[in-house]
Amino acid sequence: MSEPQRRQSRIPIPPYTPPESPKPPLPVSLAHRMASRSRSHSRPPTEFVKQGKNLVLRLAGVQVPGTELPVYGLGAAVEGTLELTKPEGITSIEVKVEGTLQLQEIAEGGTDIIQLCLESAVLWSKHIEGPICPSSLSFALKLPKSYSDRKKTFSLPPTYSEHLAGVPGFTAKINYIIHIIVNNQKPTSSLVKSAFLGSSTQSLSIPFMYSPRTRPATAIPPPLMQASTNLGLKQSPQWRMFEHRMASRMPGGQDVTSRFYIPASRIFCLKQSIPFHLTFSSSAFALASLLPFLPIASLISPKNQHTKIELLRQSVVDVRSKAHAEVKTDMWRVDCIGRGTFKRAGDGPDWISFVGEISVNDNITLGGFKASGLTVKDCIVLSMTPPDPVKCPVRELRQVVPVLLTTDTHESSVLDEASVHSVPSTPSENDQRSEVGHGAT
Repeated sequence: MSEPQRRQSRIPIPPYTPPESPKPPLPVSLAHRMASRSRSHSRPPTEFVKQGKNLVLRLAGVQVPGTELPVYGLGAAVEGTLELTKPEGITSIEVKVEGTLQLQEIAEGGTDIIQLCLESAVLWSKHIEGPICPSSLSFALKLPKSYSDRKKTFSLPPTYSEHLAGVPGFTAKINYIIHIIVNNQKPTSSLVKSAFLGSSTQSLSIPFMYSPRTRPATAIPPPLMQASTNLGLKQSPQWRMFEHRMASRMPGGQDVTSRFYIPASRIFCLKQSIPFHLTFSSSAFALASLLPFLPIASLISPKNQHTKIELLRQSVVDVRSKAHAEVKTDMWRVDCIGRGTFKRAGDGPDWISFVGEISVNDNITLGGFKASGLTVKDCIVLSMTPPDPVKCPVRELRQVVPVLLTTDTHESSVLDEASVHSVPSTPSENDQRSEVGHGAT
């Protein structure tokens, strides 16, 4: 089955300005969630402008070049000014900031809508502040950093859209909108008694992107040093090894051991390549018979790439029927969002070593997250799949290593809001099928 093509819209991240004070020492947490500064003396302020009937909305400092929608980060304040060209007859004005998560199951018809946030404020009321509405009104509503669905509390998830075509299938959407509601008194003939005076409502809705920023707590470590012993690599606590033994298919044959090394934190900026080391060790005869399936063959003929390192993203949706709440109804799709490239690093009598890096696709602009009934998670998959497995001297190789992607590099100067992400635990051999599965259960 061919891989599904990802339909993720490119979500820009809000701009930030380095803080003037020295960078504080990093805490021991694995990763930090960040908030961007919305104002800077060194950068001219930008604004998003939306015009409606008899009104103009100006949102301060949220227009990112090349985007059509305003963009906000973690805990940001939705600040703006409402300008009224005809304030006469207005009875009240209200502003609302709303976020929703919608999960819909195709075929079964199950739909779940979760309210993520609903912040509101009355900007002006005739009954409280007098008969004449000002021609300009300012407001500021702060976005929450988390929400609760009465069962669990989650970090406020980013703007997101995904679907799995076919039957069964699903659609998942996370949307955020600013609503401006203006109530007017209807113009009425003087012959009509005041008791029959009516009112009309005018509204202006502006979708916006919520894109919280994150960065790793540690930088990418230096590459492992080459050595003539210990399978060609000097060990380092900054790197973690994932070992797998491929059993021989030949009677009396030697097994082959793969050792896959990546930075120990397993937290990477999606703008940076992810480095890795890979070694295979066994008897000289077993390695020689395995050469046609190792990365060395793909360096000569890229089409014959049997050993692959891929970065996969799994989007999981659970729309549980109210009548059968105990029934597991997970559906998921898996997309390849990055691939590894190999270079031969060295070899010895009983080992061969490779070095390389994984580049994340340019259209990926957010990391994994978890919300009510929706989980987006990433993992690196090392695999060796021969065209004819029976002719391969060893059994297939498949290793799954969960990782976390962040929006910014460790070196980025941003404000630490002390929110923490942790990398999922490494799945067991029995769990690896479901970790990167595709379909529904």
